[in-house]
Parts: sequence; C-alpha cells; structure tokens
Amino acid sequence: MDGGRVVDVDLTQEFVDRAENGEVGSRLVSETDRVRVWHIQARPGERLKVHTHVLDYFWTIHGPGRARSHQPDGSHFDVEYEAGDTKHFTFSKGERMTHSLENIGDTDLIFTTVEFKNSANAPLPLAKEASTG
Repeated sequence: MDGGRVVDVDLTQEFVDRAENGEVGSRLVSETDRVRVWHIQARPGERLKVHTHVLDYFWTIHGPGRARSHQPDGSHFDVEYEAGDTKHFTFSKGERMTHSLENIGDTDLIFTTVEFKNSANAPLPLAKEASTG
C-alpha cells in the first residue's frame, strides 16, 4: 500500500498505448456541439479499457456496486456506490485524469456520464466505432 493506494496489476503498456483515448464510456449514445453522453456498463469482473478525461463531466450510477480505479502509477483505489450517486469533475487547461475502471462487485455497474465540450480543454478524438452514427 502506498499512501492509501494499493499497487497491483501491471497495466503500464495499456496506459502508454491509450493515453489519448477519449472514449470514456462503453457506448456514446448522444453527441452535440455542447455535450457527449455515454453509457457505461461493466459486468462483475470486467475491466474497462484505459481512458483519459480532459473535459468537465459528471457521472451518475444507476444501481449499487463496487469498483476499482486503476491509476497510471500502478496503484488503485476501491469505491462503493449506491444507486443515484453522482460526482462532478472540472479540469483546468492542460489537466487530465487517466484511469481504468474494474467491476469488483457482484452486480453490473451501470453509469451515465455527461461530458461538457465547452471545457478548458479540447475534446480528445474518438475512434469511428464510438460515434453515435
């Protein structure tokens, strides 16, 4: 343990390879000139790929669950959620947060995340597969 964080699995290469991955959810369900709306679903034991947040955003979870947030330095921290929990994030110019979320509970984790495109940072590009078509 290092300052409240536990050092664990080696995701070093994934953090390097996906440092500019702006796909912060499982599925982009809506995008306008102002927002990106994502659905996130992770089954028990599933880990979402490394992604980077640069836009102001918030998430809301739809049911209870437990998750592990893996960090670029090899550490992680665990979080317990209740239905309706919501958290807001704001990023200054040049600020970012890169992580990977793993479901360590026994229920599906289902979130809605809304990113605000008029943030201090430009949005990261998305792969064609992420578009809402």
